[in-house]
Amino acid sequence: MQKKKKGIFGSIDWLTIILFLVLLALGWGTICGACYDFDGMDNLLSLSTRTGMQALWIGVSVVVAFVIMLTDDRIFDAFSFIIYAAMMVLLFVTPFVANDIHGSLSWIKVGPFSLQPAEFAKFATSLAIAKFMSSYGFSLMGSWRNMLGSFLLILLPMGLIVLQRETGSALVYFSLFLMLYREGLPGSILFAGVSAVLYFVIGIRYADTLIFNHSTSLGTFLVLLMILIFTVGMLYTYAPSAKDGDHVARTRSYTPLINVAVYGFGTVLLSTLFCLYVRPFNAAILIMAVLIVLAFYLIVRGLVDHLYRYCYIGLFALGSLAFFFSAHTILYKVLEDHQQKRVLVLLGLKDDPKGTGYNVIQAQIAIGSGGLEGKGFLNGTQTKLKYVPEQETDFIFCTVGEEQGFIGSSVVLVLFLVLLLRIIQVAERQPYAFGRVYGYCVFSIFFFHVLINIGMVLGLAPVIGIPLPFFSYGGSSLLGFTMLLFVLLRIDAGRNRQER
Repeated sequence: MQKKKKGIFGSIDWLTIILFLVLLALGWGTICGACYDFDGMDNLLSLSTRTGMQALWIGVSVVVAFVIMLTDDRIFDAFSFIIYAAMMVLLFVTPFVANDIHGSLSWIKVGPFSLQPAEFAKFATSLAIAKFMSSYGFSLMGSWRNMLGSFLLILLPMGLIVLQRETGSALVYFSLFLMLYREGLPGSILFAGVSAVLYFVIGIRYADTLIFNHSTSLGTFLVLLMILIFTVGMLYTYAPSAKDGDHVARTRSYTPLINVAVYGFGTVLLSTLFCLYVRPFNAAILIMAVLIVLAFYLIVRGLVDHLYRYCYIGLFALGSLAFFFSAHTILYKVLEDHQQKRVLVLLGLKDDPKGTGYNVIQAQIAIGSGGLEGKGFLNGTQTKLKYVPEQETDFIFCTVGEEQGFIGSSVVLVLFLVLLLRIIQVAERQPYAFGRVYGYCVFSIFFFHVLINIGMVLGLAPVIGIPLPFFSYGGSSLLGFTMLLFVLLRIDAGRNRQER
C-alpha cells in the first residue's frame, strides 16, 4: 500500500528561500554603496562595474538554485565521492595553472571570468563526508578507521588549499568539527582545540611580560597553570566512576586526582613564594618539569589499573605542553610575514596603523561613523572616499554599519541568525544520516564565515580574508554558498517522496 506524501514544491522550505533572496538583495544594495562614487550610478548594471558583475552572478546563482531544485536529490548521494575526487584533482592542479594574485595561486581563468575552486570544494567536501558518515554501520567513535577517514576527508582539501597560499579559506574547514561533535565526536576533542587556542593567545600575548623580579615569563606561567587546572578538572570529572559504589575502589579512583592537585599546585605555590621571598629563578622550568612527571604518572597509573581515561588525561597534559612550546615556532616559522603581523596586531603586540592594522582601523571608523541609524543608502563618506581597502569583499560589513547604522547592522545579524537556526532545524528533521550530516556541514561553514568575517571587521578576529555570505563581491563565493544551501534544500524537499 502506498502512502502518498507532498510533492517537491509542497516540501520546499520557502522560509529559507525567502531569507536567501532577502540577503541577496541586501548584499547587492550594500555592494552598490561600497562601489558608489561621485560620478553617480549611471552604469549600475554595466558589466564593466562591480555592481553589474555582481548582478550577473546573482542571476546565475538563482538559475543554479532553480536547476538544483529540479534535480533528483538521490544524485547527490550517489555521486558524492566522484564530485569530491574531481574537486580534489582541480584543487591540486590549480596552483600550476593559476595566476599570482596578491601572492595567492587560487584563481583559474575561464574565458573572461576568474573562478576560485576552493569555494566549490566546501560543497564537495560536505557531500563526501555526509556520504561517508551515512554508510551502513558507521559510527564515528566505533573505530579509529571511521574517525581517521572523517578527518582525512576534511584535512585533504585544507592541505591543497594551503598550497594555493589561501590560509583563510583553508581554516574554514576546521568549522566542520562542529558537525563531527553533533555526530558523536567527544567534547574532549573540542575542548582540546579550544585549549590550544587559549594557550597560543595567552602564551604569545604575555610572552615578554616578566614576573617574579623579571625571572619568569608571565605567558608561560599562566599557560602552565592553565594546563594544571585543566588536568585536575578532568581528573575530578572522570575520577568518581568506580563501579557499584565500592568505597575502596572509589577512594582509589580519587588518588591520582589528589596526587596531581597536591604536587602540582604545591609546586606552583612553593616556587612562587621562593621567588618572592628567597631568590628569583625561572619558576616555569620547575613547574613544567613537575607537570611532565605528573603526566607520565597518570599514563603509568592508567595502564596499571586499566583505567585508560587517566592515560588520555596524561597525554592531554603532554600534548598541551608540546603545543604550547611549539606555538612560537608556528607563529614565526610557519606563518608568513603578513599573517604574523595580523596575529600580532590583533593581540596588541604590534601597532601598525598604516600597515596591517589599517584595514581594521578604517573599518571601525566607518562602522562607528554610522551611529544608530546610519548615514543613509549611498551616503557613506568613508566608503565613498575609499578609505577602507577591500570594502566590497572582505570588509563589506563596514558599509552596512556606516550606511545603515547600528539598527541596520542588527537587522543583518538577525537575518543571518534566523538563517543559521533554520539550517539547524532543516538538518534535524532529515530522516537519514546523509541529509543530517550534510545539513550540519552547511551550518558549520556558514557560521564560521559570518562569525569570523564580522569579527575581523570589528577587530575581534584576525584578518584572514574570507567573504561574508551573499554580501561580499565575488561570483565564486556567491555560487559556492548558493550550491551549499540549495543542495540541502533539495535533500530536504526529497524527504517526503512516496513510501511503500
